[in-house]
Amino acid sequence: MLELILGGARSGKSRLAEKLAADSALPVTYIATSQALDGEMNARIQHHRERRPAHWGLVEEPLELARVLREHAAQGKCLLVDCLTLWLTNLLMLDDPARLSAEREALLACLDELPGRIMLVSNETGLGVVPLGELTRRYVDEAGWLHQALAERCQRVIFTVAGLPMVLKGEAL
Repeated sequence: MLELILGGARSGKSRLAEKLAADSALPVTYIATSQALDGEMNARIQHHRERRPAHWGLVEEPLELARVLREHAAQGKCLLVDCLTLWLTNLLMLDDPARLSAEREALLACLDELPGRIMLVSNETGLGVVPLGELTRRYVDEAGWLHQALAERCQRVIFTVAGLPMVLKGEAL
């Protein structure tokens, strides 16, 4: 099963994904895309680590998400990716449009082949004011296009607001 869990910053999307993964009774591998580039991000990463069960596997991969998903997906296993917009940011910061395009296409191409339960967490950024600056507008555009492509492929899409999940597509919670 392929699931996309969207929401704004501090909407409860990661907490929901972690609860669904824990409730699945499957072995879980958490795939973290963030990088501790400053003290604030380091604190966020630490907060997420403390919240997760110690027996979950962990893979930290900021760029090659499709490769990691192919390596770790298995029948009877749950992979939780948190988060796609950080992954997208990492690729945008490379300032290599070819790499961004290649990694995005690799991700979209591999999803239908992956066994097991795959949960993808991402920030919905397209609900607010259009940001100033070329890079931030490109980020919002790329995230929106990625979310549309993923939602098309996923069996369930959930939008989380104020800790409350709304199922947009697929089986109810």
